[in-house]
Amino acid sequence: MAVQDYIRQRFFPHMWCPGCGHGIVLNGMIRAVEQLGMSRNEIVMVSGIGCSSRISGYVDFHTLHTIHGRALAFATGVKLSQPELNVIVPMGDGDALAIGGNHFIHAARRNIDITAIVMNNRIYGMTGGQYSPLTGPGMMATTAPYSNIDQGFDIVAMARAAGATFVARTTTYHVQQMAELIREAVLHEGFSVVEIMSQCPTYFGRKNKQGGAVEMMKQMKAMTTPIGSKAKQANPELIERGIFVQVDKPEYCSEYNRIIERAMGGK
Repeated sequence: MAVQDYIRQRFFPHMWCPGCGHGIVLNGMIRAVEQLGMSRNEIVMVSGIGCSSRISGYVDFHTLHTIHGRALAFATGVKLSQPELNVIVPMGDGDALAIGGNHFIHAARRNIDITAIVMNNRIYGMTGGQYSPLTGPGMMATTAPYSNIDQGFDIVAMARAAGATFVARTTTYHVQQMAELIREAVLHEGFSVVEIMSQCPTYFGRKNKQGGAVEMMKQMKAMTTPIGSKAKQANPELIERGIFVQVDKPEYCSEYNRIIERAMGGK
């Protein structure tokens, strides 16, 4: 299938602000699915509420646009009822780690075969530029006019600690790596987390005087480095990108089926 076959073209042009990174993520995800050669009927996309969650409206898969923070709960139900399907969940800061934080850690703990794509633009873009669990200290937001004092989550460390068996990070600048990491995540049998550092020039960029989308993407290039690079050794402040965790552990749906077989006396 060609790239355009995975898109609901009647819903374009999209509603994202000029320069938003979510369109780049959509492109990377579609490229990954195209490389895998999957049928549209093999994929279910589940999203909650937020700018990032609008991705589900633009793809021609089976889709569920659900309530805020509960995308992984709905996705768990879909996967348990139809385990042969590939379930992808695009999320933003709050959907994944604020109101949705509890679902995130337990989906990882269960190791259910779902791919969670977390778009980290460090702000609540849809509701007015409030600070999020990923904003970090010293940053400005509409709800932090004198700067934020909350520490931000490290998505990679959190996913790893919660039990996710595939954990990766990249940025919207590194488009080829993004498509490859999403492809690897979908192929992985277990709970997969791909953090994608993204730009929000409308709120985060403007509030923190980081310029437009081009300047913000250049900054993401400058502040990240491949895992284990010499640059990281020289400058520990750099953020690593790549695959941090990729291990095989019992997958939840498979284990659940074994319980059913046991309950039915092995029939």
